[in-house]
Amino acid sequence: MNTRIRTQLGLVTLLLIVAAMLVTMSPAAAQTAEEGVANFYSDKFEGKKTASGEVYDGKGLTAAHKKLPYGTKVKVTNIENGKSVVVTVNDRMAATSPTVIDVTKRAAEELGFAKSGKAKVKVEVQK
Repeated sequence: MNTRIRTQLGLVTLLLIVAAMLVTMSPAAAQTAEEGVANFYSDKFEGKKTASGEVYDGKGLTAAHKKLPYGTKVKVTNIENGKSVVVTVNDRMAATSPTVIDVTKRAAEELGFAKSGKAKVKVEVQK
């Protein structure tokens, strides 16, 4: 094999390795579970557009997350009472937010923390 062909094969191999690394390093793949505090949205957001362009509905099962792609389904579990709910990420939180996820009022009710306003939760990406 001549030098030019070997160089081209080496570049193709390198590109395939980089592409495989990028796929496995996507936010959804790299971050499949995390724990922290969850809040729920204020009623003042009702009917307003989320970062994904969807209209916020407090009766839905949606959430805001710092990094997960829109459309990602996540299981949120209240660590104190074991209650869980699956929500769909359709909004973005500030990277500096101390919470791991913000959920709708309905999701907070199902998780049992609507009265307290926040809870320690585990967030797991669903496949």
